[in-house]
Amino acid sequence: MNNQNPIRLPELASASLPRRAFLKGILAAGAVSAIAPGVILAAKGSGGKGKPKDGKKTSRKYTGEKVNLACVGIGNRGAQIIRAFHKTGLANIVAFCDTDMGAPHTESILKQFPDVPRFQDFRQMFDKMGKQIEAVCVGTPDFSHFPITILAMSLGKHVYVEKPMAHSFRQIELLMAAEKKYNVAAQMGNQGHSDANYFQFKAWTGAGIIKNVTRITAYMNSGRRWHDTPKFAYSKLTDYLPEQPVPDTLDWDGWLATAQAHKYNNGYMNGEWRSWYDFGNGALGDWGAHIFDTAHEFLDLGLPEEVDPVMLEGHNHFVFPQASTLAFRFPKRGAMPPLELTWYDGVKNIPALPGDMGDPVGGTDIPPPSSGKIETKKLPPGKIIYGEGLTFKGGSHSSTLKIIPESKAADMASHLPEVPRSPSNHFANFLLACKGREKCRSSFAVAGPLCQMMGMGVIAQRLNTRLKFDRGAKQFTNSKAANELLLGAPPRKDWEQYYKL
Repeated sequence: MNNQNPIRLPELASASLPRRAFLKGILAAGAVSAIAPGVILAAKGSGGKGKPKDGKKTSRKYTGEKVNLACVGIGNRGAQIIRAFHKTGLANIVAFCDTDMGAPHTESILKQFPDVPRFQDFRQMFDKMGKQIEAVCVGTPDFSHFPITILAMSLGKHVYVEKPMAHSFRQIELLMAAEKKYNVAAQMGNQGHSDANYFQFKAWTGAGIIKNVTRITAYMNSGRRWHDTPKFAYSKLTDYLPEQPVPDTLDWDGWLATAQAHKYNNGYMNGEWRSWYDFGNGALGDWGAHIFDTAHEFLDLGLPEEVDPVMLEGHNHFVFPQASTLAFRFPKRGAMPPLELTWYDGVKNIPALPGDMGDPVGGTDIPPPSSGKIETKKLPPGKIIYGEGLTFKGGSHSSTLKIIPESKAADMASHLPEVPRSPSNHFANFLLACKGREKCRSSFAVAGPLCQMMGMGVIAQRLNTRLKFDRGAKQFTNSKAANELLLGAPPRKDWEQYYKL
């Protein structure tokens, strides 16, 4: 934790230095990373299919048939993102980067695209192929989104980054400022913002079907990686995991990126990082963006004025609780009344649901987890929205809302506004935004406050403390420790420069 006095976030966001000098410095730093010979750039692809025929730097307002896309993080969820972009027919994959290049979880995507140049350090990728890259997708762990994303933006590259945008409130603040400063297309991976859920919520709030909402219940009650098992009790941890030998395929220092120094252990890898405060954002950061994202945008929630850890089961200083109930309290916004959003996670931490709810709303577009299984048979992830005169039930991702009870839904059917069809899926929306044809629906300006709100919930989980927040100053008013966590852990040597872009 940073022991210095808290720094006001708007001041941090304005920090900068000449980009050319900065890039020269960080690329030099990247050159000393311990990377196996031959892995930095694949021999087959230094020219690559994506190289402009004339060798000149391409304009940011790309006018070609396809967008030249570099992909950072190519295993597990990263591979799913790459395939989704490829499927649109609008992307030309020109570079791959992964700190664990050649590891088992990267093999399938490498076989599918054998001629794409390969890098193990994103800084060297930009150094070698910057002129050929027009956009970047970032599918790395939460804590490493920030340095990749902000460097790409500073170089004039459009960026698609998985949710949540970054690991700390401060990092998100800087990314929102960079979106304005560098005038690039910036999209957070939040698929519900390009499908029926988004367009329905927008139409129903616009028509006054959803109005004067005072309460939202949101829940995700499937088992998580950090839940105790007979073999291992995460809730009893008293230290980080013991050191293990670093695999030959992995650049451990590069994997850590701006995070604090840790000794390597396989228990941090391939999705296990989600369990740890130092690396992930728990169930809230993983699922909140898919469950209450449209409510956050169209009800203009912004940042809460209070976050209350109503119940934490198995609180631990290293990993997330076994179960959490968090109350986010938002003030009156214009003509809209105060609102309380209550989040529930944990297998047995089931919220009270309306007696006339009927069957929960499922989902058909929830991506499979990188390992394990999301159990949705009993109660799939979802929400209940309590508005004036009407109550709604909803699911996750693109699932649409339903009015409850069913009898009232039938009576309302003829009075509901027409919901337009989406002109593009989330991946195509980003690529079309790169071309100037559409605007990113989950831009950083939209997604940033959502992710900051969720990050505030993580701070309440970590400290197990009720927190009061000044929305104007963007500071907690009752906890110095919480304000230090807004800033995040101080970056390691040679990584602090990213905060100055």
